[in-house]
Amino acid sequence: MRTFLIVWIGQLISLLGSKLTEFALGFWILEQTYRDTGTITQFALTILLIYLPKVIVSPFAGVLIDRWNRRHAMIMSDVVTTLITVIIIFLVSTNQLEVWHIYLGVTVTSTFNAFQAPASTAAIAQVVPPQHFGRANGMVQVSSGVAKIVSPFIAGLLMKFIGIEGVLTIDLVTFFVALFTLSIVRFPNIKRRRSRHKSATGIFLQDTISGWNYIATRPGLLRLLSFVAISYFTTGMLEVVLWPLLYKPDSTQQLGTILSIGGCGVLVGSLLMSIWGSTKYRVITIMGCVGLQGIVTLIAGLKISVVALAVGVFLYLFSHPIIVSSNQAIWQSKVPTHLQGRIFALIQSLERSLAVIAYLLAGPLVDTVLNPLMAEDSPLHYYLAPFIGGQIGQDGGISLLLVLLGIFNLILVAIAFQEPRLLNLETELPDRNLQKMPWKKTVKT
Repeated sequence: MRTFLIVWIGQLISLLGSKLTEFALGFWILEQTYRDTGTITQFALTILLIYLPKVIVSPFAGVLIDRWNRRHAMIMSDVVTTLITVIIIFLVSTNQLEVWHIYLGVTVTSTFNAFQAPASTAAIAQVVPPQHFGRANGMVQVSSGVAKIVSPFIAGLLMKFIGIEGVLTIDLVTFFVALFTLSIVRFPNIKRRRSRHKSATGIFLQDTISGWNYIATRPGLLRLLSFVAISYFTTGMLEVVLWPLLYKPDSTQQLGTILSIGGCGVLVGSLLMSIWGSTKYRVITIMGCVGLQGIVTLIAGLKISVVALAVGVFLYLFSHPIIVSSNQAIWQSKVPTHLQGRIFALIQSLERSLAVIAYLLAGPLVDTVLNPLMAEDSPLHYYLAPFIGGQIGQDGGISLLLVLLGIFNLILVAIAFQEPRLLNLETELPDRNLQKMPWKKTVKT
């Protein structure tokens, strides 16, 4: 586990810096747009551009990851992100930063991050023994939880004292730490299958399609992918509406506090997975956690208050690392090592495509449909107001959306429990014989 731990520490430090920047830039965009217009569409566009390039690029990136050294793919992603951060620091220091600069920056960063996530996930199967997959995935989620706890609170303080430029500079330093840790480790070699009878283009296209064919011919995996991907639709909606719901002009306190509480949920769920490792009933665990997310979302919409939101965010994000770790452990067990790069890239693309649809719909849905329904002069206001939390106007529209999303999640879980191929996935589909990896010996590549 030594190689994994070194990389994990570097990525944790880098993630802390990235979350600082995410909070600082997100609040800056809200200050520039939401405060003046009262609409969330422009903020939703920022989140959309964070993920849309990944959806487009990931299927092709996955094939390249299986051909390349996965450590080099992670280094490439970090280098590009570092360069973008340097450019944004320059624009801030010269008072030239505009919203469209951030749009462009996150688009480029997202494109290269399409290589980062599947490469790091697939690398776990290279450097970690199979019996520790659940714990390794849990530790990855721990880093996410720590970042979500610490970064919003610290970023809110730093914005007051050193401004957005100082926050970005700290982020830049963390990228160099991540690059250093990746430079001092090596990943074991894996066998790659090559065809001598086809052109490079033909092989590339065949490899791209092979990932989907592997999933499509296994109904249990296909149903698991569909279930988790659809749940990302709910999460995508919540990503868009949570920040505007908690936003207060010229104050980062409430937003930072609730986001830090949510980070505590991620950390607790991640630590549980790191200690617990896994269960024989991973699919049932995933379904139960998605159901819990539906319940807390529904309750939060019925009574919007700071306390209700804090508890709801905590429980929702507590469930998230359990879902992700259990899901990844299933795929790491069922998919051959040499296919995992393209498979995880394809999964990322399909799951995030549902989230992208949510980002596209959330802003216009709240601004043009749900807010008018909750307006004081709306015919439905008389019937909805006693049951839906929040205030008349924009909070009421977001509250109604939370109720609808909670009901959607619960219906999704009820349908999934009627699918025997999904429920019996872990017993019907045998674990693949992973390549023998030199777990105790590192091979330079």
